[in-house]
Amino acid sequence: MKLLNEKDNELVKMAQEVIVLNYDSENFNHTVGAAVRGKSGKIYKGINVYSIHGACAEQVALGNAIAHGEREFVSIVAVRGKEGEEVIPPCGNCRQILSDYTPNCEVIISTGNNTLGKVLAKELLPYAYEVES
Repeated sequence: MKLLNEKDNELVKMAQEVIVLNYDSENFNHTVGAAVRGKSGKIYKGINVYSIHGACAEQVALGNAIAHGEREFVSIVAVRGKEGEEVIPPCGNCRQILSDYTPNCEVIISTGNNTLGKVLAKELLPYAYEVES
């Protein structure tokens, strides 16, 4: 587990900013914010879109980045709560997507005791499903 650097802390702050602006305390449709840093250094944000078949904030952030031409990613983080106070790990589906799209992207997660660290996306999903070529 790696420790966070200044750019990682900036990414967490960006994820917190996006959920603070969009948190839905009435219907709880938007409760998670995410930020992903592309290889270019640019940061893309997203929020979850709640529905029966909704999209996670990480998926929205990745889609936003891809829509803007980014194809390689350095790091990603998701936060939950009205102030984005809780850093959360990717769900199983997001782990598979990260494994498919960007296995070497660093994922910022809580390591307990109010400490954050980062691991490679591929480490979050051992024995991931892989499409045969």
